[in-house]
Amino acid sequence: MNKIAFNFHRFLAVVIKEFIQMRRDRMTFAMMVGVPLIQLTLFGFAINSNPKHLPTAVYAADNSPFSRTIVWSLRNSSYFDITREAHSEAEIKTLLAENKVQFAVTVPVDFSRKLLRGEKPQLLLEADATDPSAVGFAMSAINTLALTVVNRDLTGPLAKLRASPQPFTVVTHQHYNPESISQYNIVPGLMGVILTMTMVMFTGLAITRERESGTMENLLSTPVHPGEVIMGKIVPYIMVGYIQVFLILLAAKFLFDVPIVGSVPLLLGLAFLFIVAHLTVGITFSTIAQNQRQAMQMGMFFFLPNILLSGYMFPFRGMPQWAQSIGECLPLTHFLRIVRGILLKGNGLAECAPDLWPIALFLAVMLTLGITRYRQTLD
Repeated sequence: MNKIAFNFHRFLAVVIKEFIQMRRDRMTFAMMVGVPLIQLTLFGFAINSNPKHLPTAVYAADNSPFSRTIVWSLRNSSYFDITREAHSEAEIKTLLAENKVQFAVTVPVDFSRKLLRGEKPQLLLEADATDPSAVGFAMSAINTLALTVVNRDLTGPLAKLRASPQPFTVVTHQHYNPESISQYNIVPGLMGVILTMTMVMFTGLAITRERESGTMENLLSTPVHPGEVIMGKIVPYIMVGYIQVFLILLAAKFLFDVPIVGSVPLLLGLAFLFIVAHLTVGITFSTIAQNQRQAMQMGMFFFLPNILLSGYMFPFRGMPQWAQSIGECLPLTHFLRIVRGILLKGNGLAECAPDLWPIALFLAVMLTLGITRYRQTLD
């Protein structure tokens, strides 16, 4: 009967025992404290659903006071940062395709002449709409912005033009996703997110599983080189990664109607670096962790900033500069640009190259760290 009845002293002993166990398991304690702090910091400071100061290119073919006023107004706005001055329409298309700018404003060559004649000239605003949430507010703001500033120049004999509903019109083109369909952005990005999560988790348990089951002793008694062990554990999961890539591509095409404009073989080839990089991360975690639970905790700790700072869930350019700097160090950030660039923009290897070397560098660093951390003994 005494064992069945609740006893406060036994209850207190169990509580104390759990606190002692928690103190010994420093990895779990670090996760309990670290994850809320990271989420609080990222959601409170880094995440912004109304991005501003977006990189913008300007092609001012009409060198007039009106065009200079429009460019000046863009420079002083909170939404547009003039980072490039293009010299042709072809350069504008290249900048948008290579993800170097978010917007491009073109002032046509006869803009001022038509404006003075009251012919309502057109001002062209082009946007990289692969992420619709990144461009919506800015595109709605440019009409009011440009009109207000130009009206200041319409004085004296030109004041009659201010009486018209609008002395010029703003034509907007949303490239790569003109209908602002969210699946066009989310589904290709899922390829990188799923690979990041599964590849790290799979291999994160590889060495810790062998250590817990006792088979690590057999490996340690053989003359196998650390690099051979690591690469041998990675290769089988590369095939698993490619199975996931094929499933996502099939779902994107036939289930979500995502346009596949670029080369699928090119995407498969570039995905190899990304898959191997994250498999290497998992192997490195497994050489550090003491057991499978710690390896999984480290994997989740790695996954959280990836999904929040890569531009998958929130506009990348809407984050503060310090958050963007962290995001640039994450391979998922660059792989998302590669996937969306190939599928939605039709980018080739030349356009993808700026995002390839960061992934390759990350792979080299993690592979070196994994081989260095590989334990030749059980101690």
